Amino acid sequence: MGQTELEARHIIFVGHVQQVGFRYTARRIAQGLGLAGYVRNLPDGTVEMFVQGRAADLDLCLAEIERQFSGYIQDRTINPTTPDPRYKDFQILY
Repeated sequence: MGQTELEARHIIFVGHVQQVGFRYTARRIAQGLGLAGYVRNLPDGTVEMFVQGRAADLDLCLAEIERQFSGYIQDRTINPTTPDPRYKDFQILY
């Protein structure tokens, strides 16, 4: 994958998104698509996700997370950002 193909997004999920398996499911979906980045709970009850890869795979990842957690996600903020070469796989941060 060339650098020009790599995109990244920073997402904040709002709603009942902690203690429902959100991070583990997000990691499974992202890893299945070959994406890199992280997901973690924030103290305010939201979940933060940084994900990078091909744009089409990013779209698939977010669509699948939203499909599986449609009853839990009340809102989300997605911001394009710069890819970070430190992330080679997708992990849960604590």
